[in-house]
Amino acid sequence: MTTTAELPSSRGPLSGAVRDILLGSPPPGGLPLEEAASADPFGEDLQLALYTAYEPHYRGIRGVSDSQEWNLDLLRLRGAMEGAFLGALRAAAPGGDDVTAELDALLVEPVEGDGASHHLMHDGTWEQMREYLAHRSLYQLKESDPQAWLIPRLEGQAKASLVAVEFDEFGGGHGERVHARLFADLMEGAGLDASYGRYLEFAPAVTLATVNVMSLFGLRRALRGAMVGNFATLEITSPPGARRMAKALERLGAGEECTRFFTEHIEADAVHEQVMRHDVIGDLLAREPELAGDVAFGIRASVLLESRWEDHVLGAWRAGRSSLRAGAPDIGRPAPSR
Repeated sequence: MTTTAELPSSRGPLSGAVRDILLGSPPPGGLPLEEAASADPFGEDLQLALYTAYEPHYRGIRGVSDSQEWNLDLLRLRGAMEGAFLGALRAAAPGGDDVTAELDALLVEPVEGDGASHHLMHDGTWEQMREYLAHRSLYQLKESDPQAWLIPRLEGQAKASLVAVEFDEFGGGHGERVHARLFADLMEGAGLDASYGRYLEFAPAVTLATVNVMSLFGLRRALRGAMVGNFATLEITSPPGARRMAKALERLGAGEECTRFFTEHIEADAVHEQVMRHDVIGDLLAREPELAGDVAFGIRASVLLESRWEDHVLGAWRAGRSSLRAGAPDIGRPAPSR
């Protein structure tokens, strides 16, 4: 399993400019800062450009020097794109600073059948399951890495409790139990390529945005409250979805190496929900009550992007087409034998 991503093909001037910068060649027409301001903030070009610009902060990109992580042209262009994305998120997910109300809303289960996990549990095909895993691999193969940037930005009980959650996410000291490793095992058990970033080329903007928001919030200290809201959203909504996904895999005949990732999350994240709500958010807002609006925004933005992803995936499946971009490999292999 490879640990660095391939540099993806460009989808427009922004992702093309990022690609040029990372390869050490200044964009021929200069930095496309005006294009960043006018581009669709949720569109293919800007979201791929952002994802690629963030990747040097994670595992790196094959063929790209590690020194490019702090390339000033890359940071200037990324900043312009982040401004567009953040502005669009604030406009699309308005609201106040009632964190309790936002958290309570996360506990309301969607109408049966409205989510991808509901569909997969009841009616989904093995091909759709494999598409689901390919989408999710963009985050799950670096699960909890973006949230780790919160650690130096918190203090007291909030820091201690966040580290306790992250300790579980990173396997409790056991490499084979790191959640990203468990997801790789799931992919391999499903016959998919578990190489890091393998499906980046085929992931649509709605998938990239769900990961980019974590990088955006995580890399900016000013958005630490929003990042706490994002992390809480993931932990609170995880157990019921994980339970449905485990049942879906069992229905489709997958083995224990596939279901383990989700069964691990059913119990662990049920505990994490309470820790995040009371010990992390509670202590953070006791120390910095002015961050309540940012925490609430982080929750709303995360829910918005996940809803956009669900709509895209289910819409494609209901129309009888793939939810991935054209050319995705190895998705149509047969289901495992029972």
